[in-house]
Amino acid sequence: MEARFDLMNNNLGAKIAKRIYNVALAIVDSPLPQATQNLVMLRASQINGCGFCVDYHTKDATAAGETTDRLNLVAAWYETTVFTDAERAALALTEEGTRIADTRHPVSDETWDRVREHYDDDQIAALVSLIAMINANNRLNVIVRNPGGSYQPGQFAGMAN
Repeated sequence: MEARFDLMNNNLGAKIAKRIYNVALAIVDSPLPQATQNLVMLRASQINGCGFCVDYHTKDATAAGETTDRLNLVAAWYETTVFTDAERAALALTEEGTRIADTRHPVSDETWDRVREHYDDDQIAALVSLIAMINANNRLNVIVRNPGGSYQPGQFAGMAN
């Protein structure tokens, strides 16, 4: 399978991708735990059917020390015992924030209250921004049919600044 359009080999596409990557770096450098960031990006990517991003975030999470059990259970996080209450709150917000077209009030007050219990304002700013950005990235990759399977951890490190 080959992508129908290579954004990175287009001047404007590469310029936009670089800016998106730098937003991602601000989130990575935030106080939101890296393990939570990885779980959120993987779950949104699963929901959106983005093979490239599932590949990317599974491999990055593994490289960061995430366990196979937790990665295998992200898709059914609500039926498991391997995630902390804080991670469960973040995953619930990810699901509701990703499935915004599925209901009139996509992010419930219950979910928001759980997020507020576990995260401070800076962490929430990072979490909400991360959910928005991973959904944007998923859409870019799904639209151009960027296939999963060839990502290598760290391959985009040269895009910083």
